[in-house]
Amino acid sequence: MKKRDYYDVLGIRKGADAKDIKRAYRKLAKKYHPDVNPGDKEAEKNFKEVTEAYNVLSDTEKKKLYDQYGFAAFEEGGGGPQKDSHFYRNYEGPDFGTGNYKEYHFEGGNMDDIFDDIFGGAFHHGSWGFADGFYGEHGDSFGGFYHGRRDGFGHSTGSVRGEDLEAQTDITFEEAAFGCDKILHLISQDGSGQKKSLQVHIPAGVNDGMSVRLRGKGQPGYGGGPAGDLLLKVHVQKKPGFDRKGMDIYTQIDIPFTMAVFGGEAPVDTLNGRVLCRIPEGTQAGSKIRLRGKGIVSMKDSSVYGDEYVTVQVKIPRNLSPLAKQKLKEFQQICDHGESGRRGSVA
Repeated sequence: MKKRDYYDVLGIRKGADAKDIKRAYRKLAKKYHPDVNPGDKEAEKNFKEVTEAYNVLSDTEKKKLYDQYGFAAFEEGGGGPQKDSHFYRNYEGPDFGTGNYKEYHFEGGNMDDIFDDIFGGAFHHGSWGFADGFYGEHGDSFGGFYHGRRDGFGHSTGSVRGEDLEAQTDITFEEAAFGCDKILHLISQDGSGQKKSLQVHIPAGVNDGMSVRLRGKGQPGYGGGPAGDLLLKVHVQKKPGFDRKGMDIYTQIDIPFTMAVFGGEAPVDTLNGRVLCRIPEGTQAGSKIRLRGKGIVSMKDSSVYGDEYVTVQVKIPRNLSPLAKQKLKEFQQICDHGESGRRGSVA
């Protein structure tokens, strides 16, 4: 009998992402599992079919081969999913955290318990969600999975790794440059309304859009399993007058016309306070001055810093006094005379 397309089997479109694939499989596997449909050969056949489809589409490499070659990619020992006449008794269930396959033996317990163990339902016990602008993914974000077996009374004898959580936070330009500590407020998801706070450290040098992995700060483990991680995405606020590109920062200063002509020193704001910047004689508008080591620290090496680049803008004087205008005209005449003299000598 001709095999059905794996996407059709799971009832999803070809461009479905991993989350949609997991969701579709869970729904169908629970519907057709032989323990729910004892003695129903059609249900058992459907269960094998949806499991086979999931085992391929949930694996990045197998999915790529299937999308390119179809079923031919797994023929003649091509690495396709293995069939088992006792699939539901010796089921190679998905370990979504690693992309590998683990063996599960279901010997008792009800279907809700079994699927809770596979799909992370245990995390509903004592799980936490984020408040005050933070959020954690629950339900469809499976971060921990059952690695043990169940005894005859339906109790798990294995352990579950805690679910990874995702959160986001806003920090200032300075906090990104120097690092900071943030307090995240969490609310229990078990209906009790219990709250707790979690202090996290944002390392110096973090850039906008980066995610910081906080190991062991995710959902607690179950049955002695380790806690999951917290992936904290950082949004850096703008700082007026400053732009950042990698480890370098850019700003600008306005200097008087006379300083551009004669040179001097001008105050420049940096991340570490105001400094005096030397302005060379004859500086042109739009010139850039480099302040070494005044940029952002490297996240890899705390002894390495970027630079600050200062764009010089020349202020043109307005509302000059009669005397100032007279002196500028004399200056212009001198410049014009010198220019005409040079042209005459060349001729």
